[in-house]
Amino acid sequence: MTERKDAGRARKSQFALFRSRNFMPLFATMFLGAFNDNFYKSALVILITYRLADASGIDARILVPLASGVLILPFLLFSALARQMADKYERSALIQKIKIAEIVVMSLGVVGFYTASVSLLMTVLFLMGAQSAFFGPLKYSVLPQHVAPDELLAANGLVEMGTFLAILFGTIFGGLFVLREAGILFVSLLVVGIATIGWIASRYIPPTRPIDPFLEFRFNVFRETAALINEVRPRREIFLTILGISWFYFVGGTFLSQFPLYAKNVVGADEQVATFFLAVFSIGIAVGSVACNVLLKGEVSGKYVSYAALGMSIAGVLLYFASLRPPLSTDVPLATIGEFLVSAPNLAVSACLFVISFFGGLYIVPLYAIVQSRSDEAFLASATACINVTDSFFMVLSSLSVSGMLWAGVSIPGIFLLISGLTLVAAWGIRGAMREC
Repeated sequence: MTERKDAGRARKSQFALFRSRNFMPLFATMFLGAFNDNFYKSALVILITYRLADASGIDARILVPLASGVLILPFLLFSALARQMADKYERSALIQKIKIAEIVVMSLGVVGFYTASVSLLMTVLFLMGAQSAFFGPLKYSVLPQHVAPDELLAANGLVEMGTFLAILFGTIFGGLFVLREAGILFVSLLVVGIATIGWIASRYIPPTRPIDPFLEFRFNVFRETAALINEVRPRREIFLTILGISWFYFVGGTFLSQFPLYAKNVVGADEQVATFFLAVFSIGIAVGSVACNVLLKGEVSGKYVSYAALGMSIAGVLLYFASLRPPLSTDVPLATIGEFLVSAPNLAVSACLFVISFFGGLYIVPLYAIVQSRSDEAFLASATACINVTDSFFMVLSSLSVSGMLWAGVSIPGIFLLISGLTLVAAWGIRGAMREC
């Protein structure tokens, strides 16, 4: 009975944060920013695939991966500078300026859509990545300044839930509307409108005090990025936790990037099923992120992280076996979402994806909370900037690894099995690391 009451209090306190002036404006700003990033990127990828690639004479198979690289590159280039800015300036005011920059960048995107300029659209994508790179150290370092220590886990759970739901909705709606009649107009109005609403929300984030107002900027990108990592690495418990966070993005990037090919070439289904996989995966992470606070009763602890990694690994192995089926016939049309969902093996695939992502939510939320709670105020921006760098590196590594495995003839289910095996190894390593936390 006592445990049930504790869980009820955890659930109540978690969603009560939405009524808090200290949390809700920051959450809304982050959610709208993540939605806009993915809405624009999804619209751009669909536009490139179905219109701009042929018109520009450039292969879509080159442009689409290039778009992902262009979006990730700023995190590697600017995270060290972003950390310096987060320490030097008052953070809520800096967030407002970054959101104004988003309005300008999205306005340039509108010009790119109407001129059908691939180079301008790619430039806008790079600027979006830069804007997100500068926002990253701010959002995670502001959070511990605005919520109580016993609310930190709940706040991170809601942030992760919001982030992945924003990714889901942005990706779906961006691809859904851009090719329709008046789709360019709709997308243009929405990206600028969402950026503007995000700026308005940012104006309600309570101010904080600057950490180091006399800091002098150092602009050597490579030297400062190396210095950033070297600053964080001696804090072993923090650095190992950051690597654990980055492993999540390696695994997540691997699954998300393969959903379209997995849907078409493995289960013989159309693009609606690929979107369904994205929805299942995002909702699973959202549910796991919220459930984490209930399970831990608000305590910032890594005691279940290795078990969550183990759960991801086991579900990934089960996904491999659920994916084993006879070779597809080219004479049979691709299954629709309705046809897909009436098959028991396909329901097993969907269940495995949900379980993988659910454990992913349980896995990632405590790691962010550990970094925030174990870092002093002067160190937190450095830690979150380091997360940006390592996450980006692991996502690039995921893309290269998957490309290499596909080139070597490894099947997509085989890739999932291999990643699950590596996650099992990671779970053992994480078990030791969490003892230090």
